Amino acid sequence: MKKIDIARAPTSRGSRYPAPFDEPCRARERVRLAAAAGLQKVAVNLLRLEPSAWSSQRHWHAREEELVYVVEGEVVLVTDEGEETLRAGDSAAFRAGEPDGHHLQNRSSRVAVVLEVGTKDEADVAEYPDIDLRHVATSGWHHKDGKPYDAT
Repeated sequence: MKKIDIARAPTSRGSRYPAPFDEPCRARERVRLAAAAGLQKVAVNLLRLEPSAWSSQRHWHAREEELVYVVEGEVVLVTDEGEETLRAGDSAAFRAGEPDGHHLQNRSSRVAVVLEVGTKDEADVAEYPDIDLRHVATSGWHHKDGKPYDAT
């Protein structure tokens, strides 16, 4: 059977960011649809953002591409260029290697649901322009000076 049983799909709540960067992302939930199907080269998630929750810290990827599609509700897309509201039916995309930090914030009073699609790359590095954080796919969370967070 190829149908994905969403009720049995791996689900993550909260954030894996080191403290205190995890705080604005604690009220988020990702249902990992691609993982449930056994896909290895693409990530497809159904993201639920409670009011005031962020999708992530503002970031960009060296080697991975991302696309978001708002299924329900509205979110504010924050990029280097400013802010814009995305409502149900709106979409945005981010090319690999373009240093434009981005994330979504739910500033509404309702839950927002967003479909996230992205490529996966074992050599990716994610940069976080607003905070002292970098994620290296092969070794995890680091300060911008390269020191691992677990060695702090």
